[in-house]
Amino acid sequence: MTTHLHEVISRPTLETLQQHVSIRRYLPAPIAQPLLDDLLNAARRSPTSSNMQAYSLVVVQAAETRQRLAALAGDQKHIEQCPVFVAICADVARLHLAAGMHGTTLAQNLENSMVAVVDAALAGMSLATAAESVGLGTVMIGAMRNHPVEVAELLGLPAGVFVVYGLCLGYYEPERKPAQKPRLPAALIIHHERYQPADPAALAAHDAELAAHYRSEGRTTPDAAWTGVIAEKFSRPQRPHLRALLEKLGFRFD
Repeated sequence: MTTHLHEVISRPTLETLQQHVSIRRYLPAPIAQPLLDDLLNAARRSPTSSNMQAYSLVVVQAAETRQRLAALAGDQKHIEQCPVFVAICADVARLHLAAGMHGTTLAQNLENSMVAVVDAALAGMSLATAAESVGLGTVMIGAMRNHPVEVAELLGLPAGVFVVYGLCLGYYEPERKPAQKPRLPAALIIHHERYQPADPAALAAHDAELAAHYRSEGRTTPDAAWTGVIAEKFSRPQRPHLRALLEKLGFRFD
């Protein structure tokens, strides 16, 4: 009998990713500092464009700071409840410093800003995966961009740094782990050789699947649980003042 290599290799990372759900209820148990250090240092090994490492991780454990961050994020109580909140930051401040050390000026533009955001997102995802692999729960908080200037002031961020999103970390009760939310089918996401336009019938089928999931949780939802929400919510610009605020914080998008 032929044994294929993939059949004998342990696949814990695949299993961790395939079991992901967002956790919004945390136990008061602290995360041991050596474990937290291991998770943060694992995240530092994330890929980075041209070795720029244009991101920073601000670890927030003080209850008062988490309470203020929760308020800035629209009163998301899980930010208060989790023992550790990590602000995942795009950071070009160090790039400015590095250039200045050699008598040049960082040429800021859309590309450098995009690199910083992508670097931050990769590091944050690595941190989340590492945390979930050891039994912690996580949830990403995009609402850190609701009030980016106030968040930056609270965390003492210099010019050239902003919080792309936040990440709650903490232990949770396994029996209260929520059911996984259905994702778009693979045929709509994964393309082989050439991009294939989405089939409206497949989107409608996903609408039905997602609506059934929400209703099983006792939530009220339209029949078009995905396309309808996209059509309604994103027909209006989201955070229309964000570009101006991020430019105030030292980023460029031209």
